[in-house]
Amino acid sequence: MYAVIKTGGKQYRVSEGQTLRVEKLPASPGDKLSFNPLMFADDAGKVLIGRPTLGAVKVEGEVVEQGRGRKIVLFKYRRRKAYRRKGGHRQPYTAVKITSIVAGA
Repeated sequence: MYAVIKTGGKQYRVSEGQTLRVEKLPASPGDKLSFNPLMFADDAGKVLIGRPTLGAVKVEGEVVEQGRGRKIVLFKYRRRKAYRRKGGHRQPYTAVKITSIVAGA
């Protein structure tokens, strides 16, 4: 069984046991999460489509870690103008392990 959840302005296809990185959520490692809104679910060929969301399926997960992604280097350059700017960014994330997807919840 898999489902499509929406969190952090993005949609993710998830299944039980999967670990995924999402935009930072206000939770600490070990906390339990429930994802809403749910967009789509497939249970062995039985397809449920949300219009716009599903209320009959529940996706639960557990926070594994809070972290920061790899550094992205930003470099601005103008030739012959002695203009150089270097900066960087590390995006914070939350790693979540999907523990259960329950249909008919």
